[in-house]
Amino acid sequence: MTTALAAQLAQIAANSKSTLDVKAQKAAHSKSLIFEPRVAASQNFQTLYGICHQGYEELCQLDSRFVPYGTTIFSEQSQDEDRSQMTAAENVELDKKIESFLHLAGGRLRLMPTIKAIEWLIRRFRIHEYNTAILISTFLPYHTIPAFVTLLSILPNTMPPVYKFLDPYVRSLTQPPRSVLVHQATHHPDFLTTLSTYTLDSCRDQRHYPALISFWAGIMTEAVNGMLDRMRSGRRSIQRSNDQTLLHQIGPTLSDALVMHKVPGLQIACYIVISVFVAKGDLDDAAISALMDQLVAGWTAESLRPGLVCLSILAQYRSAKQVSKKVTRALLKIPNISSLFADTGKEHNMGKLANGLCLALIDRAYKKGDLRGLPVVESLLLGSVLNDQQAAVVFKSLLLAAHKVEDNKGDGTKEQVRKSLASIIIKLSQLDTDAGKIFTKAINDTEVDIDVLEMQLGADLRPKIIAHQPQQDVQMVGNETEPAQTEDFQYFLQQIANLSASSTDSCLRAGPSDVFTDLCSVFLASLAEPDNLKAFAESAPLQHNLASQTPFYLTFLMRIWCGPYPALARAAALDMTKRRLKDDDCSNMDFQALLPYCLVALNDPSKRVRRAAADLITILQDLFQKLDAKSQDHIYWANGHLYGSGQPLTWMTVDVCHKLLRDIITPSLEECVLNTDYIVEVLQSALNSNFKTPVDENKDKKGHLSHGTRRSILTFLASHTIHAPIITLKIRLLASLNQVKGVSGITRTQLLLPLLEWWSSLSSDDASRVCARESIDESTFDHSCAEIVLPNDKDGLEFLLGVVGTQRLLARPNFLRVIFSRIQGLWPSMKTDARHIVAKRMLELSQKDPSSDGGVVSSEAANLLRNVELTTDILLLFLESLQPAAKMATEPPSGKRRRTSSSEAHRGLGTQPTPELSAMLRQVTFVLQLVEGSDPEKHPELLNALFNALSELQHFRVLVGSELGYLQNLILRSLLAMVPAYKNNQSLKIDSTGGHGDLLVNCIQKSSSPSVQNTALLLVASLANVAPELVLNSVMPIFTHMGGSVLRQGDDYSAHVINQTVKEVVPPLIQSLRKGKISPLAGASDLLLSFVTAYEHIPSHRRLGLFVSLVETLGAQDFLFALLAMLTNMYGPTDQILSFATEVFNYFTVEIQLQSLIKLLSLVGDIFQPRPSLSSVLLGANEQGDRDPQKIGLRQISLIPHLLSSRKLTTQIGKLTERDDMEASKIRELYSTLLENLLVLADSLKQHKTLYNRCGDALSRLLNLLSIGEFIKAVETLLDRPDVVLRRKVLRAVEIRIDEESQADANSRVALLAFLPHLTAIVRVSEDMAYKHIAVGCVDKISEKYGKKDPEAVTAAASTIASDHCLGQDDDKLRVMALLCLASLVDVLQDGVVPVLPSAIPKALSYIAQSIEGETPRLELHNASYAFMAALAQHLPYMLSGSYLGQLLAVSSASANANIGSEANDARLQCLRLLAKQVDAKILFSALEQNWVKATGSGSIATREYLDILGVAIDKHSKADVSKNVTTLSEIFINAFDLRRIQYSKIDINEDFLRQIPRIEEATNNVALKMIYKLNDAAFRPIFSQLMEWATSLPKKDTTGRNFRLLSVYGFLLSFFSSLKSIVTSYASYIIDSAVDVLRVTTPKKTEERELWKKVLQTLAKCFEHDQDDFWQAPAHFSAVASILVSQFAHAPSINLTDDLIPTIVELATAADSPEHQKELNSTLLKHLRSEQASVRLATVKCEQALTTKLGEEWLSMLPEMLPYISELQDDDDEDVERETHRWIVGIEGVLGESLDAMLQ
Repeated sequence: MTTALAAQLAQIAANSKSTLDVKAQKAAHSKSLIFEPRVAASQNFQTLYGICHQGYEELCQLDSRFVPYGTTIFSEQSQDEDRSQMTAAENVELDKKIESFLHLAGGRLRLMPTIKAIEWLIRRFRIHEYNTAILISTFLPYHTIPAFVTLLSILPNTMPPVYKFLDPYVRSLTQPPRSVLVHQATHHPDFLTTLSTYTLDSCRDQRHYPALISFWAGIMTEAVNGMLDRMRSGRRSIQRSNDQTLLHQIGPTLSDALVMHKVPGLQIACYIVISVFVAKGDLDDAAISALMDQLVAGWTAESLRPGLVCLSILAQYRSAKQVSKKVTRALLKIPNISSLFADTGKEHNMGKLANGLCLALIDRAYKKGDLRGLPVVESLLLGSVLNDQQAAVVFKSLLLAAHKVEDNKGDGTKEQVRKSLASIIIKLSQLDTDAGKIFTKAINDTEVDIDVLEMQLGADLRPKIIAHQPQQDVQMVGNETEPAQTEDFQYFLQQIANLSASSTDSCLRAGPSDVFTDLCSVFLASLAEPDNLKAFAESAPLQHNLASQTPFYLTFLMRIWCGPYPALARAAALDMTKRRLKDDDCSNMDFQALLPYCLVALNDPSKRVRRAAADLITILQDLFQKLDAKSQDHIYWANGHLYGSGQPLTWMTVDVCHKLLRDIITPSLEECVLNTDYIVEVLQSALNSNFKTPVDENKDKKGHLSHGTRRSILTFLASHTIHAPIITLKIRLLASLNQVKGVSGITRTQLLLPLLEWWSSLSSDDASRVCARESIDESTFDHSCAEIVLPNDKDGLEFLLGVVGTQRLLARPNFLRVIFSRIQGLWPSMKTDARHIVAKRMLELSQKDPSSDGGVVSSEAANLLRNVELTTDILLLFLESLQPAAKMATEPPSGKRRRTSSSEAHRGLGTQPTPELSAMLRQVTFVLQLVEGSDPEKHPELLNALFNALSELQHFRVLVGSELGYLQNLILRSLLAMVPAYKNNQSLKIDSTGGHGDLLVNCIQKSSSPSVQNTALLLVASLANVAPELVLNSVMPIFTHMGGSVLRQGDDYSAHVINQTVKEVVPPLIQSLRKGKISPLAGASDLLLSFVTAYEHIPSHRRLGLFVSLVETLGAQDFLFALLAMLTNMYGPTDQILSFATEVFNYFTVEIQLQSLIKLLSLVGDIFQPRPSLSSVLLGANEQGDRDPQKIGLRQISLIPHLLSSRKLTTQIGKLTERDDMEASKIRELYSTLLENLLVLADSLKQHKTLYNRCGDALSRLLNLLSIGEFIKAVETLLDRPDVVLRRKVLRAVEIRIDEESQADANSRVALLAFLPHLTAIVRVSEDMAYKHIAVGCVDKISEKYGKKDPEAVTAAASTIASDHCLGQDDDKLRVMALLCLASLVDVLQDGVVPVLPSAIPKALSYIAQSIEGETPRLELHNASYAFMAALAQHLPYMLSGSYLGQLLAVSSASANANIGSEANDARLQCLRLLAKQVDAKILFSALEQNWVKATGSGSIATREYLDILGVAIDKHSKADVSKNVTTLSEIFINAFDLRRIQYSKIDINEDFLRQIPRIEEATNNVALKMIYKLNDAAFRPIFSQLMEWATSLPKKDTTGRNFRLLSVYGFLLSFFSSLKSIVTSYASYIIDSAVDVLRVTTPKKTEERELWKKVLQTLAKCFEHDQDDFWQAPAHFSAVASILVSQFAHAPSINLTDDLIPTIVELATAADSPEHQKELNSTLLKHLRSEQASVRLATVKCEQALTTKLGEEWLSMLPEMLPYISELQDDDDEDVERETHRWIVGIEGVLGESLDAMLQ
């Protein structure tokens, strides 16, 4: 229960903000923003109030809103307020006032008055504890200023959870970086909510400030961005869910902020957040629309523009649909919204928002009749806010809205909507801008029936041009853009009643008609009401009643339905015609003049018009059926008056008309109605005689039209096409007629050529005006007219070829291009003669001066020739046309020819080309381009003509002063393409008398263009393959030139050129050389030389491929060695050349490589002949002055080892020799030949040492080519050769091969182990020591690699190595090799090598002894012997027991004494340390004991090594081994401790040894301690006792000997007690008597005795220091040493006692630790203070000082006894004593803490 209560109390105390602890209260009061804690703690509230209230008053002066707080939290009464005493309700009220004040003060936190005011709230009301969150929120926007860090320093330990993340910064008192705040807001929504709540509360109370809004906006934006990144998901559903969650999280905050009208800054901040959220999120349209509604609900004039930008951003991420009603209303309220959109759109994309607004406004207009938005729509469309696609959508929406407005005349609103929509649509449709074009496209794309819409709106929506209004007449209709209903139709009828037309007037005559224009306007106005239309038809000017006799009425309607009028008007015209033809007066008239116009109506885009036309044709068919039945003469309607009296027409007979309508047109009417272009197909099929009626295809004869009928129809339609003034009719009829070539000998070109001539005769303006009148695209009619001409129609072609060059047509470039395009289209169908005419004319036009026509004609003619397929004849014609022209251009005037030389003329012409020459060059260039572009390989017959042209170009080069590289390249490329055809077609022959080869050489040599050179080389290569006799005589100059030009290029094309040239030219060249008397190798030497010379200039990445290609082409078997030899000879055997030569060499097969090596050796041999043959040609070895055979030969021989060391060659030979076939046999034969030749060459070069050595290198590399099995076979043969040097090299190669062989390779193991007997035979038999040396090395390596796998094979070799034939020889190198080999064999064979050791070990020991004898040590022999002994010690230590071990130790001592170097020392120590570790302990320690005398006799180095080995042995062996051999070890150490005495007792004293004795004794002590560590007390105590007895066992007469022995022993004792410390304190009982005796009898005046005296004192000091068992408190022990130690002060006059005696006495006093002992000691010391000798008194005083310092008050307990002596010493005669006494007194006073003056008086 007590524990639970305590826990509860602790929790209450932790949560309580009040405490009874005074310190805690003081600490709480010291928390301050302004003052240091020490200052703040001392302040009372009255003082503090005065300071802080001053700041508050300054705030009130800055902002009157602070004044009300003067009566509450800043009142005088507030000084007495204590929160801990206030009620909960009072605290709540206080919190509200504090929060309100902090919100207001936040904007002025950088001002000191604000800090002072908040200081009062912190100190009095402790707001940092009670209102922590609101206080931090107030300061957080200023987290980068020092005041924030000060705030952090006063915050309580328990922070609000939302601000827990500030704990690290509170502890470190550093400013939190902005990134931390952003991270916290991103990952902890509660912090973002707290920050947002604080900001919104401040804004709501109008207490905001810019810094707060900016801070909140930044944190909020980055947090939203971070949250979006954190919530990112690859699944759309999860992503959308996450975004909705985030929207629900931040949505309320944004909603509250967006409607704060008085805080536009906060609204703009929200716009930023919303923009980021929508841009990175994945919100649906509903959410974005809601945000848009919320945005416009609260925006103000200040936030309008940023809000509009944000709204546009939201619209970008929303579907392209109309905006909501709220957004629409809000946008409509903005004045000048259109201009605002336009201005904002310059910087931001407002298109999607504007698009949504326009759609919404249009929707409001036709649904609710709200027309306020239509001007906005119009402005936005006319502005640059919407893009083309958006504008098209709005246009379509306008059209659909207009279409959906119900036709209700009784509803004024609907009527007004219709008028407004009509107004805006008409205005937009008539714009000649991009908007107008977009509107036109929208009309075509929309599904609304435009005709109906036009009638509903009473306007023509599709942009078109109607006939011009008469200038002098009054407007009959006020404005065509206004609805016709605005005027009284009867008024219009009255106006046109005054118009009159004659009986012969026709509306189809050429030229404008004012009557037609006026009537047309009224006709269009009458279409809305049937009654009006009927009234119009019966009006007088139309001559309705006379329609069958006069042409006016029907031609008026014909022009209407063929004109650019609404479809409703066109259909009405057809219907009116149909009704009129039904009248009786029309039954006897032949109305075939209507047929072309009816056919045109069937081709109308409008289905309604086509239906009306079909109905009219049905009426016509009935009329013609009746006329055909009457079979009497008929009257042609409008005959002679239709197009005017001067336009004769061709008419059809009635039966032809009837047949056309009955059999062709009428059966297809339904299809024509459904398909616009079906009538075109029907007509062309009928006229081309492949038409069958769909009614009954079985009636072929009835459905088939005769030639006469078809000709009659064709001529009839052609005549109307020519004479009709309506362009629409011409285009639609030509669509069918242009698909008919002709009928019965008459072609369409003959019939329609007048139309083409008329259209070509028009000026550009006239043509444009004609087409614009009917809204026809001029290019469409251009194409229709051009299609009239047929391919082989002479008149048509002549007209086209003539007209394209006329000045009249230059003004119509589009029509000109159409004509050229038509000629190009006709080309494939033209006959040969026609093509020649056209080609010749086009060539003339292409060379026309561009300045005369702007270049249109010439460029089009040139393009035509480039794009058509030119025949060989035409190209040949073009090429032949160049020759006379060239001749003209190159001949100067006759007068000039007489006055100047030819060269001067050429120079004159070259420097100033004449216009004729320039024109000629243009023509040559163009013709050559045509040849190249016409696939020259298809025209091989042009080859000779092109060579002639190439020859002519050489003259042009001189005249022009330019290389004309482009033209040469054109010819060469064309020739290159043609040559293969001569190879494939034997009937084609090349003129061999033309000097083509010399011409090509001239091109290559005189041109600086790489392109020309490359192409010419390729052509030479190609000709060499087809007709080698043309170029072989010119090959060498070509290759010489290549070396300085093409070979240096680094591009891929140049590489291809070179390879191709080599492959094609070289084979026939070599073939011709073989036929001649000279050898191919000698003949091709210049070729090789050109490539070798160019080697260093050839790009490095091209070299290998180029030279390999060259060798392959020449024949690697004959030329590879020559190339490599020439390369090496020219550039020397550098690493680069050797590496490159090897790369080339490796490219070929093994057989070729070996053959090349054989030939290379022959070449080297030829160099040293008295009269060189081949080498003189290839290497220039016979040239006088430069002839140095040795130098040349050295270069070549240096190449051979490098080639032989190729890994690829080795691998390939290895693979081949493993097989047993003909190819392998061939390789072995070549190998044998190569080996033989190399040996012969080496023999011949013995007198040249360098060359001979290189041959040896080559030989060793050669032997390495074979596998080890094959290699061993070859070696066994070569080793029988008598040449000793050769055998050595071979055996050295064997040794190297053994190193390279894998240990895991079974084949290698078998072969090499089988080779061992041969090696041992060499060792036994050979007298050559170097040879034996190499053989032993081979045995060593073989044994090391394979001995463990076959020990028996190696054992015999070991016996041979250890025998007198090897190890017993006098040669040191052989001995060394043998010893090292035996060392390896010991490792390999281990016990197997034991039989050979009895002979080997003695030799090795003797060699060690021999190696250190003499003036020059034999270091290698010494080290090898120790390597052998070390191997034995490691693997066979038992073989080194007994005498061997003793001998080894003895000889090692001698070796150490010889001191022949560090390497020898390392070898010896390594061996001995192995012995110490491996040999049995008893044997080793016994041997060491026996060897002590030898070791010490050998000197100090041997002695130290002896002790080192002893230490290693003790470390390595176990405690049991050490315990068992402790007697032996004791003897060793006793001998060691007696070493000093023995050395000093010698007659012949070694001074160096004496100097080393301290180091030896130190080493002895360390080793002895190692032994002691491995012994227990029972084992060691007897030894220690014996040691002490032995130390004093010498006769007393031998004082010097006793002292030296004791000095060594006490040196050990010092180390012993220092190291083992308190463990061995009891051992001091064995040394007391000895020590006392030494101190008693020793006189420190002597050097030896002084050292002993010091050692004893130091040893006793260590015993005293480490006494933890009260050993020295025993009276017997203490009394035994105390008096003798104090008595040593008598030696003060002769020795300084400070360093040794005084520390010993101090340690004794400390160890005694007994008042009695200390008093006894002190009493004895005090007696010496009255000594007669000042030095004794001085030493005693210093001892007392040390005792006082060490023991302190414990020692000063005897101060009363000391005082009299101190008093006496103060007046001592000796100044030093007096001074030290004073120091002693000071020390005593320091310990006691009081002065001794009173005591001493």
